Amino acid sequence: MKRNLGETSLRARRRSVDPMHTYDALPTPLRQWLSQAALPWSPVSARKIWTRAQAKGLSADDALALLRRSEAQTLARDKRAVRQSIYQTE
Repeated sequence: MKRNLGETSLRARRRSVDPMHTYDALPTPLRQWLSQAALPWSPVSARKIWTRAQAKGLSADDALALLRRSEAQTLARDKRAVRQSIYQTE
């Protein structure tokens, strides 16, 4: 059964924790970024990138820039896969 997940080649993942509880525990700048993100990030994966950036001494703005780059790379991967599937069906 298809659900409201859109057309994407990215694989779906099951969550073992309550994503809303995890989301509520995130720092405010990260929650704000997630609310505007192009992809449906899990709070756990976003926090992992945020925490690694903070451990490297990056500022909140630099950590958000790192998240934007990660998202852009994922979108580029998805775009290539969708483009390839379109050409294969023609």
